[in-house]
Order: sequence, then structure tokens, then C-alpha cells
Amino acid sequence: MSPPPVPRFSIGADRLEYAWIGPAPTEAPTIVFLHEGLGSTSMWRDFPAALAERSGCGALVYSRLGHGGSDPLGAPRPVGFMHQEAQDVLPAVIDHFSLEDTILFGHSDGASIALIYAGARLWPIRALVLEAPHVFVEDRTIEGVTRMRDLYAGSDLPRRLARYHGANTEGMFRGWREIWLLPEFYSWNIEEYLPGVECQMLLIQGEDDEHGTLKQLDAVERQVRGPVERLVLPQCGHSPHRDHPDAVLDASAVFIRRVLEAHSSGATSPRS
Repeated sequence: MSPPPVPRFSIGADRLEYAWIGPAPTEAPTIVFLHEGLGSTSMWRDFPAALAERSGCGALVYSRLGHGGSDPLGAPRPVGFMHQEAQDVLPAVIDHFSLEDTILFGHSDGASIALIYAGARLWPIRALVLEAPHVFVEDRTIEGVTRMRDLYAGSDLPRRLARYHGANTEGMFRGWREIWLLPEFYSWNIEEYLPGVECQMLLIQGEDDEHGTLKQLDAVERQVRGPVERLVLPQCGHSPHRDHPDAVLDASAVFIRRVLEAHSSGATSPRS
């Protein structure tokens, strides 16, 4: 028996894998999950469903082009690929699903995309939950990507990634590796968008993050205009929701419920 078809939606000519969890956008706010550089819809596992249930929200989880069950990339990523995702693709996704009240939950590259989107003020959002965001490139980031490049060549990492990316695995990893190690990418920086971020925000990072230091959170907290909360987890690497799922779930659910309760009395949608 063949596996069931992967649910997809279309943005222009590109088909993107997605999963919808919980109530419709007409019934509750929606958490949009934006995955890491090697991530996909299925790599989130059961975390989006757990957070949707705990917060009373719906959840939209989708794989960017070249990831998971989405269409493959047709060309190498440009240096500004996260800007394109934030300013072209994400608005189209939000419009496609008619999302009126939105919270962005971004991890790594996904967190950077969320910051660009919020800072460009393309459309109001309720709040941000950001795990291990990148706002500039650090030596630790390059060292971490280099280690992953070397690990990929001589370990079972390709097989493990293939469980989530299938035929996209090789192209996805090559594209991620090549853009982060491109000399022109070393000067990549999105701090110019931070002053435009006015919504409430929860920042989460592991003390042992192999791809960035707490200087990233410091830069965000120092330059955004909205209220910021931080959760820094000991003995935790670049993926807090996998390393410490209970702590991240608890903190995220409490934060989101508090944000929604603060707006519940006579409040209007962010898009009104």
C-alpha cells in the first residue's frame, strides 16, 4: 500500500507541504511555525500540536521550498533568501489561509524570517516566539555549519535527514551548506529590521547552542521596541524544543495565553 499523499498548497507555481492543526482561523488565533535551515513540517514532530492544544490556538506548519515534501529548489539560494521568504512567501502563505490573527513561532532561520517579517511591518502580528534567532553571522555559526558539512560526508546524517526530506535531502543540505559558507554571506545582517518590531516577544536559546551565542538575543532585546521575555536553557543546544520540550512548551504556552488574554477584553484583530 502506497503512503497517503502529502498535503500541499500552491504559492504561484510552487507547491508547499503543510499540516493544519486545531481550530480554523475564524475560530481562534493561528500559530505559524517557521522551521530551521534543515527543518521541515514533519521534523517539528508533535510539538506544534501540543502547543496548539495548550494555548487554544490553531497551528499552521509548512515546509519551505526544497524542504520536506515541498517542491525542490529550482536554483541556488541567494544571499537574501530569508528576506525573500519573509517579504514574498510568508505574506502569500498568510493570505492563502486567510489568517486574521497570527503568532509566529520561528526556529533558527525561521526565527530570522519572522523578525524580518515583523520588522518590515508587512502586516500586524500578535506576538513572536523565537528559538535561536540569527540576526548576524558569528564565527560559531560558520564553525557549526562546517562541522555539519564534514559530518554529513561520513555519518548516517543523510539517512536521518531523508526520513523528513525524502528526495529533497541532498539538494536541501547542499543549499543550506553552500549559502552559509559563502564568503558574501559573512556580512549578512538583519539588525536594521529590529526597530520595527513592536509586538510582544519570547526569546529562547540554549546555553550550548552550537550555531550562535547569546549575543544574538542581546542584539534583539536591545533594538526591538516591543516587550521581550527570555528563556535561556542550560545543557541545551540549537534546538530547544527538542532538547527541552517540556520547558519550551510550558514557557511558550504561558506566554501565548498571557498575550491573548491581554487582548481579549474588547480587543480587535491585529489586521483590523
